[in-house]
Amino acid sequence: MPAWSRAELPEPPTFTWRNWLALIGPGLMMGGAAVGGGEWLTGPLVTARYGAGLFWLATLSILAQVLYNVEISRYTLYCGEPIFTGKCRTPPGPWIWLPLYLLLDLGAFFPYLAASAATPLAAVLLGHLPQTQSPEVLFTLLGVPVTQAVLLRALGYVIFLGAMVPLIFGGKVYSSLKAVMTFKVVTVLFLLGIIAVCYTRAGTWWEITAGFFKFGNVPVQVVDDPGGDAAGAVEQEIAAGGAGGASSVGGRGAAGNGPGPAGHAAQPALKPGRLKNIFVALFEGRRLQFDLSQLGIIGAMVAISGLGGLSNTPVSNYTRDQGWGMGRHVGAIPSVVGGHKITLSHVGCVFRVTAETAERFRRWYRHVLRDQLVLFMPACFIGLALPSILSIEFLPRGTHAESWTAAGMTADGVAARVAEVSGPALGRAFWVLVLFCGFLTLAPTTCSSADGTIRRWVDVLWTCLPPLRKLDPKHIGRVYFTCLCAYICLGLVMLTFVHPGELLKHATTVFNYALGFSFIHVVYVNTLLLPRAVRPSLVTRGAMLLGALFFLAVAAIQTYVAIWERTAAA
Repeated sequence: MPAWSRAELPEPPTFTWRNWLALIGPGLMMGGAAVGGGEWLTGPLVTARYGAGLFWLATLSILAQVLYNVEISRYTLYCGEPIFTGKCRTPPGPWIWLPLYLLLDLGAFFPYLAASAATPLAAVLLGHLPQTQSPEVLFTLLGVPVTQAVLLRALGYVIFLGAMVPLIFGGKVYSSLKAVMTFKVVTVLFLLGIIAVCYTRAGTWWEITAGFFKFGNVPVQVVDDPGGDAAGAVEQEIAAGGAGGASSVGGRGAAGNGPGPAGHAAQPALKPGRLKNIFVALFEGRRLQFDLSQLGIIGAMVAISGLGGLSNTPVSNYTRDQGWGMGRHVGAIPSVVGGHKITLSHVGCVFRVTAETAERFRRWYRHVLRDQLVLFMPACFIGLALPSILSIEFLPRGTHAESWTAAGMTADGVAARVAEVSGPALGRAFWVLVLFCGFLTLAPTTCSSADGTIRRWVDVLWTCLPPLRKLDPKHIGRVYFTCLCAYICLGLVMLTFVHPGELLKHATTVFNYALGFSFIHVVYVNTLLLPRAVRPSLVTRGAMLLGALFFLAVAAIQTYVAIWERTAAA
């Protein structure tokens, strides 16, 4: 690996209410991506069965990811390189880390978001949720009969390819994505906020809010009570009934009588899931028998509450592209069209550590922390809460469905409630609006997910591979475009041969393993490569290792459940 160059650490910006817009950085970009697949696909599925009692797992995931994002930005602030390049600077070297991380990053190549976004778009075009098993021919195109299943697949292709357009035009790729994510966040949160404020009850809001703090709740089947004493009836049991799950309006909409019938897409409503608190059970000496049937989707919710997997690592790339810290001396990745004057250095640039520059670095670190706490973290919680409020309010508790139909089922419930309160015409309009929110949540995130995957590999190869280091710094855009073309080809193959639900399940399992391992490696990088004055404290390192343990444990449980399901099916 080439040695760093040296320059002066710039002064960090000073926060004032007059220039707060200029201080918006990667937190907005990452927050926009966080209002994505996990929040729209997995959160409502969990709440439809269990209420919000398992959201404490999302709380742990989001808080851990905030810490992770700040710590990987620590490395970038010091040398201007993204964290992936820093990982390759540690022993045993890039030729070990590159293939290992390529394996851990496989989940990011699964285009499950584009495949999922096709469902609400098809529903708006058809007037109802698509029935993939229907043999009905909608129309014939160039002699090929187009069924609803074919339409879904074609829309998946169109959404996937359309999401790649902002990565080609606009100068800095980062600037294009920032504009897309700003529009997405403002629009989605505004529309969902209107529905949540006007057509849901306060009890539902309270259930969601409280759910983020119900630490220790777990899904169970049977409680073993060998004593059989009266105290067993007073155990801390949380029936996931919730505020609005049993409402007749919500039930009617989800069952298929709303403006956009979804009954064909959902399995019959199951008995509501039951939760018990593991800490209370341990205190009382009780043994819990866990319900394994839903642990896979719960693990998926943990994996992509926030971002998950290696999808968080681009925050260090965006920190550099924003020009924060030593990133100001390094450059950025330009788009192919409109970015000819933007260059990217092959190596990072560090500063000489003195008492003055160490204090300046700490102010940069606080700047990044503020960006994450004010923008990224709230976006994660709000992005998970709003779709789940709709799920709790409008779907009968115990509803079970494929993940890619969740948006459509929720739209039916919303439409039925609005039709009852405000008339059928407005109910139909809100049905379309909810589906549009589902599409707008999923489709732009396809763009940011693709960019994050491509740029972390382009950045690290730009520094690690000797042939690429010989290229002129202004040619980084060509390397990015080449990798983008390869990513598109792989995505189209997966969209053709793999079911969206399988894409989601496999991706999230890999995400948890990848993020858990990456936590450990980031501690190694920041301890080994950074000068003592700018290294993380022992408390921070300990918190990072606890985060690693959390994600690795969830991944192990997901793997166990997958093996258990296959064994049970056999």
